[in-house]
Amino acid sequence: MRFDAILFDFDGVLIESEHVGNLQLGEYLTRIGHPTTAEQSMAMFMGLAGQDFLTAVEGWIGRSLPEDFHTDRATGAAQAMAEGLPAVAGAVAFVRGLPPALPVAVVSSSSTEWINAHLAHLGLTDRFGDHVYSGREHVERGKPAPDLYLFGARQLGVDIARAAIIEDSPIGATGAVESGAFVIGLCAGSHCGVGHADVLRGKGVQIVADSFDEVQRIVSESPGAK
Repeated sequence: MRFDAILFDFDGVLIESEHVGNLQLGEYLTRIGHPTTAEQSMAMFMGLAGQDFLTAVEGWIGRSLPEDFHTDRATGAAQAMAEGLPAVAGAVAFVRGLPPALPVAVVSSSSTEWINAHLAHLGLTDRFGDHVYSGREHVERGKPAPDLYLFGARQLGVDIARAAIIEDSPIGATGAVESGAFVIGLCAGSHCGVGHADVLRGKGVQIVADSFDEVQRIVSESPGAK
């Protein structure tokens, strides 16, 4: 393998949650009087978590969020964790095809409860083991800071400069690039519309892949290969 480890973002990289989640968020904000499309929601909030996410949403609507916001979000999350969400095309086969000795980790803005529930649905719990890291639980500064990626690499015992990060969101790509890793901007999820690749390139990712077949080629080839 070209790299000593691979760090995976989760939502939009391994599971098809970004479009569903942002559609629900947009519908909620529209319902309370602030018309918001799924595309607008993704552009403004995708990759954020915790207080950063709440601050961004309140900045968009220009006021504090209603009390039922958290209940609405929790209900949707609970249903998704119970029922599962589809994998991004090719994701499970890609992870399962990696050399068993290659260190891997999830580095996500989502909670470890959310990540672990969906890894179980995907049948990937054993491959990641304890290396599931959350920007809201394991570091003080979540994405777009590079801290979570650096933390994940340390936990795996690898030099971040020898790791690859797979990211789909502009916010995540920003921190991933700053970490010093080789960053693959993934545009395989259903939420990645026209222009998404250009946005990721604008954040400085080294290469963009539109499928996990392309990711496989990238991580397997020698540096400088065409």
